[in-house]
Amino acid sequence: MAKPKQPTALSPDEIELLLESIALDHLFIETLETRNSDRMDFHEVSVWGVKSALMAAYEAGRQAAKQD
Repeated sequence: MAKPKQPTALSPDEIELLLESIALDHLFIETLETRNSDRMDFHEVSVWGVKSALMAAYEAGRQAAKQD
C-alpha cells in the first residue's frame, strides 16, 4: 500500500523563491528561468558550491518537515 502524500509546509511560489535563493547564495546563479541561451542557461560551478546548495536544500526540507 502506498504511503499517503503529506502536504508541504511551503506553497509552490515559496518553494520557487527558496530554490532561487539557494541558487543565488550558493551557486551564484541569478535566475532559474530558462533564457534560451547556452551562455545564460549553463553554468560552471564548483563541487563545493553544489554540495553547499544541496545541504541548504536538505536543511530547508528538514525544517519544513518539522513544521508539519
